[in-house]
Amino acid sequence: MPMQSIFLQDTLRILKRAIEIGGFDKIIYDYLSRPMRVIAVSIPVKVNGSVEIFEGYRVQHNNALGPFKGGIRFHPEVTLEDDMALATLMTLKNSLAGIPYGGSKGAIRVDPKALKTNELEELSRGYVRALYSFIGPDIDIPAPDVGTNPQIMAWMVDEYSKIVGKNVPGVFTAKPAELWGNPVREYATGFGVAIMAREAWKNLFNGDLNGVKVAVHGFGNVGKWVAYWASKMGAKVIAIADISGTVYDPNGIDVEKAMEIVSKTGKVVNYPNGQKLSPEDALYVNADVLMPCAIEDTIRADNVSRVKAKLIVEGANGPTTPEAEEYLTKRGVVIVPDILANAGGVIMSYLEWVENLQWVTWSEEETRSKLEGILTNNFKRVFDEYGKIKREGITMRDAAIVTAISRIEKAMKLRGWI
Repeated sequence: MPMQSIFLQDTLRILKRAIEIGGFDKIIYDYLSRPMRVIAVSIPVKVNGSVEIFEGYRVQHNNALGPFKGGIRFHPEVTLEDDMALATLMTLKNSLAGIPYGGSKGAIRVDPKALKTNELEELSRGYVRALYSFIGPDIDIPAPDVGTNPQIMAWMVDEYSKIVGKNVPGVFTAKPAELWGNPVREYATGFGVAIMAREAWKNLFNGDLNGVKVAVHGFGNVGKWVAYWASKMGAKVIAIADISGTVYDPNGIDVEKAMEIVSKTGKVVNYPNGQKLSPEDALYVNADVLMPCAIEDTIRADNVSRVKAKLIVEGANGPTTPEAEEYLTKRGVVIVPDILANAGGVIMSYLEWVENLQWVTWSEEETRSKLEGILTNNFKRVFDEYGKIKREGITMRDAAIVTAISRIEKAMKLRGWI
């Protein structure tokens, strides 16, 4: 397997560690350390009058528990190895969530902001044409990730439906609410991260989030909704950040006002109040809870000593490197790991998929109640496992991955794979 990606190496190291802690057989690592299928495609698109060839991937990691499931990322710096790491994490996340999915991930190497709307649509449809025989509501169900959104899912589900000659809403999730989607999906990941912060604080510090100081690094679709729901739960959001910078106000930030300003101007630093700091400074403010919601490898060996929070809840995938996590664990900081904390999106995708397969709809309130029930139950299972295996150096991430692997192992044994 290629090993150019540090992210992939870190993912496999975390996987191997959990397998050793859980006492699983080596064959489990052999299965989970490599994907079942890797698909690479070339997608021609006419850009500014000339044809440009874009590189795309779909990594289907493991389907012992059900159809492959994972997002599609549009980003200029994606690599196949990072896609493998993300697909591995999706297998673990879906298992941990208790939903009937395996894990996958897709990507196109592109800067979506550099394309016109019609070019972006053609690229999206081209990805489906290249991969349609490998996806489907009972094969592999993609969803948005970095650089993609419900509109792109709408184009993709339309293209797939055209190819197969009928409407197939269940092949993609996180679609617009008007096109077989569910309104909860827009904020489901951020809502889930806030729920995990609430549950972790309650179990670790015996209190609710009222007045708890929260910093959110990253103010995209995950970060803004994390800040919104945390504030609704009583937390005091004192720092928010995007690539334009950090807004820091120890008296608290009006999150809804900040969301409105970012929607209009595209920059969090246009929020009128508070100090304006560098984008990374949101990681270092004097907060009780830090929620890294941007990209992987945000908290690293070279900056971890500046992090002051006593609880970290990971909204992004892989924002804390193993070296940084080891340092924080020795300091007594608890990290609610990504595969638990940010699973709200894929759980909501599962609920949307169930609606689509049955051609039924649920109200926003009913859906959110179902989502919250699954999330709180998942936290309890992991926290209970954390209590069982907790000893020096053991983390909540270890407990989450051991829990996830246990379910996958049982499925593979029942299938006769091992």
